[in-house]
Amino acid sequence: MAENDNHYTVDKQQMEEETSFMLEPVTVQNGKVPSKTEKPKAFGLSYLVNEHPPWYLCIWLAFQHFLTMLGSTLAIPFILQIPMCFQGNKLVISEILSTIFFVSGIATLLQTTFGVRLPIVQGGGSLAFVGPTFSILSLPQWKCPDLSDIDLTEVWQVRMREIQGAIMVTGLIQIVIGFAGVVGFFLRFIGPLTIAPTITLMGISLFSEAAESAGKHWGISMMTIALLVIFSQYLSRFDVPLPAFSRDRGCHVIHYPLFRSFPIIMAIISSWIICAIITAAGGFPSDPDNPNYLARTDRELSVLKEAQWFRFPYPGQWGTPTISYAGVLGMLTGLLASLIESVGDYHACARLSGAPPPPKHAMNRGIAAEGIGVFVAGAFGCGIDTTAYGENIGAIGITKVGSLRVIQVGGFLFMIFGMLGKFGALFVTIPDPIIGGVFMVMFGMITAVGISNLQYADMNSSRNLFIVGFSLVFGLAVPYYMEDHMDAIQTGVNEIDQIVTVLLSTSMAVGCIVPLILDNTIPGTIEERGLTGWGENRVSDEPVDEKYEVAPIEVYNLPFGLHRLSKFKFAKYMPFLPYPYDNGQHQENTLRPTLCC
Repeated sequence: MAENDNHYTVDKQQMEEETSFMLEPVTVQNGKVPSKTEKPKAFGLSYLVNEHPPWYLCIWLAFQHFLTMLGSTLAIPFILQIPMCFQGNKLVISEILSTIFFVSGIATLLQTTFGVRLPIVQGGGSLAFVGPTFSILSLPQWKCPDLSDIDLTEVWQVRMREIQGAIMVTGLIQIVIGFAGVVGFFLRFIGPLTIAPTITLMGISLFSEAAESAGKHWGISMMTIALLVIFSQYLSRFDVPLPAFSRDRGCHVIHYPLFRSFPIIMAIISSWIICAIITAAGGFPSDPDNPNYLARTDRELSVLKEAQWFRFPYPGQWGTPTISYAGVLGMLTGLLASLIESVGDYHACARLSGAPPPPKHAMNRGIAAEGIGVFVAGAFGCGIDTTAYGENIGAIGITKVGSLRVIQVGGFLFMIFGMLGKFGALFVTIPDPIIGGVFMVMFGMITAVGISNLQYADMNSSRNLFIVGFSLVFGLAVPYYMEDHMDAIQTGVNEIDQIVTVLLSTSMAVGCIVPLILDNTIPGTIEERGLTGWGENRVSDEPVDEKYEVAPIEVYNLPFGLHRLSKFKFAKYMPFLPYPYDNGQHQENTLRPTLCC
């Protein structure tokens, strides 16, 4: 007999038989390895959020998530290079990129272990914070000077330090919001009619980024899309024979769903190799002014030569951060939009990973953990905050692997890659059209997940049809107008103008605020609004949908024995802890332990 860290006993032979077969995920609950359920897993998942693939599979799946986040992460230093005055400095871009990788690993581990405890990748760069950053750096004192006769290093670093200070203060405010339960309090007013337009607009609003990257060479983009669709949809039902070894069976052949588990990696690598062959054969133009030039794999090789082999990012590496009134107020304009975006991300990730809707205490912890990640990003000097990556949430729906352990392994990989300068610089050579093709599929999945939340509400109701339809159109129309009329808001107070402008320019913010107001003011029954099926405050063991197997509510409990804190009366006053004694009734299931992390 073997004993694990939580003193559960498991039959050793039974465990070996289960783990020797790669297709069977093993979840230890209450001291037993559960037998195969007759119910199919939610969304056809191979691994639910509380199930752990073998370690070697975790590494490959984690690496796939790294590739998925590359597109958004690579964009950050290139977006910042002009306002921060390091345009064309590939070495600086590489160093900032490595810093973002390293901090993303820290933030991901914090979120998945102590935060909301869902398989969410925390990466560098929220769209809500890009606008305020540009607004701060557009002030007269931060205009780029003549770069011919001055120290270029000090020019961009002093601007970076200004942004660092603003981000750190914003992170501290978000930590207070999370631990104080402010977001959890408002969740009682949020139902599927609010979440559905929010998540849907998150996917729709990103189409321009996908189109911009894909448009650099539509042939390569369509090839990547075709490969990804073939691998993830048409070939997902076919298992590939692979060699395997176990002590009981020796060398043998197993049948593994390779296409279903690694479609993104296979599509990216296949397209990357084809682009390299075409580049070597002279099939792509060598003129940098030609849009198709961005399909070449050799256009960023200079970064590999200049990047260091090993570089350890550390807080204050660009100097001591500075804090200014204007900088902090400007950065706060993106905080509300970021919080709304995070709430939508948590619900989308929970649904795709086979978890129940996240309870309030988990949401509060998630916001607080994200705030810690934002503070760390400011201290290290990423130039941007950290936030949940929607494309990685969409990747869960493609790969059908919702395991929390995979993302935790990914957090360690991100930190390692952040210290390997040349390894991180290597991925700068991935052609933009390949990234654009992957984004097309990922953002489509996010949009579909948002729409799927409407299944809980009565969509035969004219009330609900009006709320959803108007929210979607209004959430697209207002930001579209603001793009060409950024000076439309004139209150006489510049800080207020910035706050309102950023909110009205963010589709997710508009698409959340409008249905939130309408759903809570237009008369409607609880059943009509979908709040009974939504189950926001569920604490029972029954799955959200009885037709499918989902993870238990205990997946949101804190690890390492910290769930025992809920036994004490003070937990009632801690919004980030579950309190099972409400109304004088002890609900035992909320106190069940969570295996390690």
